[in-house]
Amino acid sequence: MKNTAKFMLSMVATAIAMSSVNVMAEEQEDGINIGGAVRVNYAYRDYDESNKDKLGELDFEMAAIKFNGKKGDWGLAAEYRFTSGSNYIKYGYGSYDIDPNWQLQVGINKVPFGNPEFISNSFWFGIPYYLGFEDNHDVGIKASYDNNGWNTDFAFYKNPVYSATENKRYSASLFSGEINGTEYHNEETNGFNFRQTYTSEYEGGSTTFGGSVQYGQIYNSDTGNMGDRYAVALHLDSTYKGWNLQLQAMQYEYDAADSADDNKIGIAVVSWQYEIASKGQAYSANIAKTFATDFGSVKCYNDFGLMTPDVADDSYDNSMQNVTGCAISAGATYTMVDFILGKNMTFSTANNDHVGLPEMGDDWDKRININFGYYF
Repeated sequence: MKNTAKFMLSMVATAIAMSSVNVMAEEQEDGINIGGAVRVNYAYRDYDESNKDKLGELDFEMAAIKFNGKKGDWGLAAEYRFTSGSNYIKYGYGSYDIDPNWQLQVGINKVPFGNPEFISNSFWFGIPYYLGFEDNHDVGIKASYDNNGWNTDFAFYKNPVYSATENKRYSASLFSGEINGTEYHNEETNGFNFRQTYTSEYEGGSTTFGGSVQYGQIYNSDTGNMGDRYAVALHLDSTYKGWNLQLQAMQYEYDAADSADDNKIGIAVVSWQYEIASKGQAYSANIAKTFATDFGSVKCYNDFGLMTPDVADDSYDNSMQNVTGCAISAGATYTMVDFILGKNMTFSTANNDHVGLPEMGDDWDKRININFGYYF
């Protein structure tokens, strides 16, 4: 782990330890809340014969502990996750309210890029997540302005949370190591982000329009040379009487120095690594409807994502993912039932563990995923 990340994590750990000395007193005086979650996951993969023979598999997915609260203008937020084969921090930062409109966050915080919350409704996320551009968290400093519908985010990130040689991480970022016979030596560093949104409210709902820009460097740990990376996006999130529409179009490029193959680059997330096209576009179109119920609510949705590679090799193919499902909220539980269709897409196809590379076969693969969580 980089020294910067170790320092940030030690600061968060110290704050957590101090808050735990007297939990009841902290909750009353400082507003520090301690919570968490436990989740299990059922997976049925139509393209996996052993999985089909067993009618799917039910596994422990993760347990998490969360700290969140404020004392005056100072705040603390952290989440640490434990899975069956790994454990990692999702976020952990301190915050300071400069005034009613400006907040400063220092530590492992959410990178301001794309739709402010998620560009997906399902447990499966959208294609931008697998490219490193949805619900991403890095080590750095972020300033946020919020007033009269206008929201502005400026951020600088020194590096991801874990070393580039680690694949245990919540956020997708560049990987340093061998994938499918190609050796990568890439590390993300010195990233700058800017996002501007405006929310218009009206009877029955609201619409948030926005744009995002990201620029950073890529360090080659083998040669010592620097490459660079950028991404831009336009996004819309609109609600009306229980309906929700999300649209996003983005372009990205990872231009690594001294690359073995300029057309692709290595990515790692949740204890796995895979390859993506080094340059391309990603489009997201999601629609959802939320229904109030006696026990809570049900949100049904369809999330569609398309990634189009934009590299010199004409054999690279589009990647697509469609997720149809419902999220059921009942008391302390939250259940997501998803039917996933994948084409040339990592994690959702049998033979195409990549995004935007040449496709093996020409089929849509299918799987069912049910995630049940208890939150406290």
